[in-house]
Amino acid sequence: MNPLLTPTEDVDVDTRWQQLAADLPEEQILFSDVIPGGCHWSWRLPRGTTLRLVTQGGGANLSLVLYNARNPLERYNMPDSLKAQHTAHYRRGHVLMSDMGCAMASVTHDSLGWHDPLGLLLDGPRLREKYGEHPYQQYRNGMYRSGRDGLLIEIGKHGLSRRDLVAPVNFFSKVSVDEEGRFRYQPNHAPAGSRVELRLDMDVIVAMSTAPHPLDPRPDYAPAAVGVVAWRSGPAPADDFCRHFRPECARALHNTDLQYLA
Repeated sequence: MNPLLTPTEDVDVDTRWQQLAADLPEEQILFSDVIPGGCHWSWRLPRGTTLRLVTQGGGANLSLVLYNARNPLERYNMPDSLKAQHTAHYRRGHVLMSDMGCAMASVTHDSLGWHDPLGLLLDGPRLREKYGEHPYQQYRNGMYRSGRDGLLIEIGKHGLSRRDLVAPVNFFSKVSVDEEGRFRYQPNHAPAGSRVELRLDMDVIVAMSTAPHPLDPRPDYAPAAVGVVAWRSGPAPADDFCRHFRPECARALHNTDLQYLA
């Protein structure tokens, strides 16, 4: 240790969890951060970690993908998750399932009751058509970046490539389907302070982007930031709400538990 530094000064400690998760015991906090609107980040996190996501402004969108950190060929599967749970949106109780029938993460808390699994990602061509060109060379941190490009950058840090990018969950966004089969985006769905908690049920690579939802009708590129707090919650207990939400959720969690018997 550098003798010129005190024990609390030799690392860059982020204390934003004190505003985002003041109700949680300090000893359980792993880290906190705020992802600015239009930015992206990723982590490799262990089973039994819960992510608290908190919007810092209205109209936020957080696109999230998951991969098994032990075997990245196993990853979040939107069709299987929706079909198994007989739903077209996520809320508390739902489980994000892999393409191998395992629970990757569970929605343990939710202040909105609706999160979009269907709307996919804002890509480069739509970004430029809708918002115009704002490249890094000219605008630096004020550049415009699509959700697709942001997630490709993040999964690339973990040895994954374009072919590995899966359909994300768009937390804090609401998309319904009308009688004609058309997607309907709900503006102003998530006010500032909206919160969702996602327990990680296996060791995962998690990547996220705060770029706008592709169906967001607002003409300006002004996505809101999202605060993130990771804390040690432990794996799903026997009386877990998500485990008893649907039989399919219990089965998926059981399949994951079997991987961690040793």
